[in-house]
Amino acid sequence: MTIDVLVVGGGPVGLAAAIEARLAGLSVTVLEPRATPVDKACGEGLMPGAVAALARLGVDPTGHRLTGIRYLSGTRVADHLFATSHGRGVRRTTLQAALARRADELGAQIVTGKAGDVEQDADSISCAGIRARWLLACDGLHSPVRRGLGLEVASRAHAGRRYGIRRHFRVAPWADLVEVHWGRDVEAYVTPVDDDVVGVALLGPPHRDYEDTLDAFPDLRRHLAGAPTIGPVRGAGPLRQRTSARTAGRVRLVGDASGYVDALTGEGVRVGLAQAHAAIATLGPDVATANAQYERAWTRATRSYRVLTSGLLAAAGSPLRGGIVPLAAATPRLYGSIVERLAR
Repeated sequence: MTIDVLVVGGGPVGLAAAIEARLAGLSVTVLEPRATPVDKACGEGLMPGAVAALARLGVDPTGHRLTGIRYLSGTRVADHLFATSHGRGVRRTTLQAALARRADELGAQIVTGKAGDVEQDADSISCAGIRARWLLACDGLHSPVRRGLGLEVASRAHAGRRYGIRRHFRVAPWADLVEVHWGRDVEAYVTPVDDDVVGVALLGPPHRDYEDTLDAFPDLRRHLAGAPTIGPVRGAGPLRQRTSARTAGRVRLVGDASGYVDALTGEGVRVGLAQAHAAIATLGPDVATANAQYERAWTRATRSYRVLTSGLLAAAGSPLRGGIVPLAAATPRLYGSIVERLAR
């Protein structure tokens, strides 16, 4: 029997794609090698747009209300409170479990296994012994499906590659905002995810010791003084991933697998959910037409993220880095408009 959609990858974006498929009346199977929930390095801050997108899917994960974004560098502080609604800090495991419950409730089939080779003809694809009309590769930053299809663009330079490492601390949040502490070449993201838990993610060059790097942020260290750690340090990277296309016949790349700039603006989940919606909404009988529609929808869904994140990343890697927080503090309307553009 041929199903409508095979989703490779049971992370948040893959599960969201499965939910979208079921809401559209399509049969769907999710292929994931690991047991749910899977913990991975993630900033865990959901922008207001991501919270709204999850609500549309019937998903309402527990977490901590986020009222805005705060940039800090030395004595300089720039705050922006979200204009219309709140974000939410949510443990990745909590988010994935909530999405898995909703997918199961709607009748999505979740099976354990690895994708392996993908074969396709004019009418269907075949992968891991499953035949489907379409395959959505939601298998993450280092997508094996993307690599196997030849859609990956190799990075030319190793210099400038960035990685993320994250750990949780048992401490009451001292603010209802995502804090971004700007260091010399590392950013520390603090996200409240519960009434007594914060996650601290460090973004920067590779081969950094977590605790030693955290020492470069004395104000943050004081907030965390004596706080027990929860779980191990988890890492991800390199973060920058480029693709030559998001489609190959009946296969579509969705989420981080489709290309990634950086976690600097903290909106990966929002963009991934928008891609999952577009990937299902643009399915159609003519493959070439449907894929052209998805490529256009992908471009629209990711444009703000790609442009603004690339611009901020370029500034962060230049002599302008030290002026980012002072500029944000001195131009609150400009800073706020950028945050709102990314948050929606």
